[in-house]
Amino acid sequence: MSTHAPGSRRRSSLRRAAPISAVPFVTGALISLAGLVATYMFFVESTTGQFMDESALVQAKVAQRFIGLPAAGVLDFLPATSVIIAALVVLFVTLLRRRWKAAGIALAAMAAANLTSQLIKLGLPDRPFVGVQTLSLNSLPSGHSTLAASAAAAVFLVVSPRWRPAAAFVGGSYAVVAGIATLINQWHRPADVVAAFFVVAFWTCAAALPVMRTGRSWNVWLGSGRHWASRRWWTGLAALVAIIAAVSTALVLRAVSSHAHDSIISFFAAGVGLIVVAGYGLTVLGTLLLTQQVRRRSSR
Repeated sequence: MSTHAPGSRRRSSLRRAAPISAVPFVTGALISLAGLVATYMFFVESTTGQFMDESALVQAKVAQRFIGLPAAGVLDFLPATSVIIAALVVLFVTLLRRRWKAAGIALAAMAAANLTSQLIKLGLPDRPFVGVQTLSLNSLPSGHSTLAASAAAAVFLVVSPRWRPAAAFVGGSYAVVAGIATLINQWHRPADVVAAFFVVAFWTCAAALPVMRTGRSWNVWLGSGRHWASRRWWTGLAALVAIIAAVSTALVLRAVSSHAHDSIISFFAAGVGLIVVAGYGLTVLGTLLLTQQVRRRSSR
């Protein structure tokens, strides 16, 4: 008769498991970097991109009239609120589950993302004049959006795998709403928000690998049917929203292409669609990246 407890066998198995491959995480970071560069090249360096981006910013004034100035004022607090919520959640998980390393890595990634956005904003030259009347001061990436998205990413990294699908969807939704808020309040253009999401995605990929490798005992996937927060429909819903937003954005741009200068709110709608696509698209990829890696390791 065996004298080893099931928990002892699992810990022994986890100790013998080979290190998680860095390839998927490096690939994710490179994709995020490529997305950041592509966003800058199209929306800042090209006439078409600048026109779309600037038109969305100008037309946001129309959106303010629809939702009302008091509602727009409430949106001002979203980025800061996200930091408070994230700090409380990370602190709670850290104290309750003793995930000191994961918390340290997640908070370092959050700080790195926000520092990166500020350095990029300061380091990039003024927006070149390509025939579009706009403020020349560089505003990419959005600091407010980076703050909101990185706070959501910190929570995503420290919670256990069974909570990650739900945490990713809720956090991604919060980041998307905060990003749209910066557009409605005319703080930032859509591309500034999208660039911020790519910056956060880069650092999330960079932080995810050490979180997985140093938290082997709790990074265990029990299956999507074992907990409501692990259900596949969280990821499916995020993917569905991203697809609907992508199709809607394409249709709006196609409809307005022949009379772009007569548009009243079409470019604003397209800008919102772009933010939604980027936010939920990266949410899906991040969820799949971490859950697949945990599942693969747990099956060894």
